[in-house]
Amino acid sequence: MARGTKSASEVGQQGLFDHSQAKDFVDLHEQVETSVNLLDSLESFLSTFQKDLSSVSGQISELQERSKDIDNRLKSRRRIEKPLSSLLSDLAIPPSLAITILDTEVGEPWIAAITDFERRLDLLKVRSRVKAARDLGDIAEGLRIVAATKLRTFFLALLQPMRTSITTNMQVMQTSIFVKYRALYAFLQRQAPNVAGEVQKTYTGTARTYYETGFRRYVRSLGWIRARTPEKPESIISGHGDNGGPYLDQDRLAYAKIDGPSVILAYMADDKTHEEPVEAILRSLFLVLMDNATAEYAFIAAFFRSESFSPPLAMETNSALFSPTATLLSPDIGFDDRRSNAGSEIARPGLMDKIERAPLDAIWKQILDPVLEYCKTFVTAILEPMPPAVPLLTMIRLTEAVITEVQKRDCPPLENFLFAMRLQLWPAFQKIMSEHCDTLRKLAEGGTTSYFNRAASTTDTSVANICNRYVVMFNSFVILTDQEEETMIFSK
Repeated sequence: MARGTKSASEVGQQGLFDHSQAKDFVDLHEQVETSVNLLDSLESFLSTFQKDLSSVSGQISELQERSKDIDNRLKSRRRIEKPLSSLLSDLAIPPSLAITILDTEVGEPWIAAITDFERRLDLLKVRSRVKAARDLGDIAEGLRIVAATKLRTFFLALLQPMRTSITTNMQVMQTSIFVKYRALYAFLQRQAPNVAGEVQKTYTGTARTYYETGFRRYVRSLGWIRARTPEKPESIISGHGDNGGPYLDQDRLAYAKIDGPSVILAYMADDKTHEEPVEAILRSLFLVLMDNATAEYAFIAAFFRSESFSPPLAMETNSALFSPTATLLSPDIGFDDRRSNAGSEIARPGLMDKIERAPLDAIWKQILDPVLEYCKTFVTAILEPMPPAVPLLTMIRLTEAVITEVQKRDCPPLENFLFAMRLQLWPAFQKIMSEHCDTLRKLAEGGTTSYFNRAASTTDTSVANICNRYVVMFNSFVILTDQEEETMIFSK
């Protein structure tokens, strides 16, 4: 009984324990199911996440490809950015440039504007394949015509004062105005040659009249002074009975050099008592001719010389080469009042071949032909009657000194003219020296007449006088001769 009771009690306890265990199992089961559900949910989430990652990975790859493409396109654009920007800059005509040409008068701002405009014109021609360049062609052509028209009016107006008055200082006009605007004339030479030719012809005619009038008046004044001091050659045996005799005149020999006494001024001819020796008169004429002619040639070579277009790195004028303070000979105070260093005030023509020089020489000759004719006529007049031997040799040495200076200043046409004058003086000198020799020979042989139609007799006084004249002449020749061996002088 007791055993049965115990067994039932144990059974009951066992049941309670089992019941308690079952509840734990049920809770565990529910937890397992919850975990399984969570795992299923997590599995689903991970599966979806994996799909999203695959999609994102694909998008990233696509973005990477697009990024590479954009980067390549950016590099390509950067490579063409500068050329394209340069092209657009070259083809475009800035409004400020167009306004300058269309709405302003020609002045200093035009120098930079025209240089820039010509550069754009040339670039439009080079870029003619580009449609934009062809579209701008008509606009650029219109601006070119307007610019050429205004420049023509401008240059012709500059010449007007010289055409109406001989008192205008032409050299100042050349150095301070024309040279400053040389770039504008160069534009006409390249872009409007017909207009440039018209300006050149007008200048040539104006300068020709200017110099012709000035030199005609100056040569006339020198002729009046020369007429007051006629000087005829005397035989070396003449004046043998005089107490006085010839002497070495250093002052007159000084006229053989460029550096020396001042030139004769035209107004001096108004003083009827003013006199000058013939060599001083010729020296004044040649120095005035040299300064004006070489300065004009330098200007012609600098202004009218044809050059290809090359835009400067920085715009600047030629004021350093052409000084507006040049003291060239000016007709406003007699056309002969000042001498200048013409070879230094204006830039020399520089190295040019014959082809380049030919048109410049032609312009110079057209301008100065009347002047050279006046000078040639004056030299011929000086030789009639023929002056004495020493003044003749002085004039020859003067001519040679002027030729040397002209060679330094690089003016071939004037050099050729002076060579011709030298050749005209030498035969006269040789002739008078031959007459002196013949006179002495006839005197030694007992002759009574000579070329100079002077009777001669041999006495101690006459011999002393002849020796004195010979010594003076010989010493003068020595002073006037730089070379130790001068066959032209001492051959006889």
